[in-house]
Amino acid sequence: VQLQASGGGLVQAGGSLRLSCAASGRTASISTMGWFRQAPGKEREFVARIIWSGGATYYADSVKGRFTISRDNARNMVYLQMNSLKPEDTAVYYCASRATGNISFGSWGQGTQVTVSS
Repeated sequence: VQLQASGGGLVQAGGSLRLSCAASGRTASISTMGWFRQAPGKEREFVARIIWSGGATYYADSVKGRFTISRDNARNMVYLQMNSLKPEDTAVYYCASRATGNISFGSWGQGTQVTVSS
């Protein structure tokens, strides 16, 4: 599976951004899509994930109530709507996919920078 993330940018605190991730290749093998982020000097952390078939969603506590993950199965797209952004949300955001039967996310996009100014 190949993943292409887009939609990052510079936004003021309290603003919104919508990230997109296009999946191609062996998309029929996808069971879960997720978003992760990595801030400078920090480890990569989980943000949100969505079950590809059923649509169940899961969020990190730090973004719950502000971010929404969604998908469009017909277009092989996953989105991350980010509202009420905070400076601490500044990071490179990565989309990732997990194949059916796998424990870990095996395919990763190239990342898109999100910068939130105070």
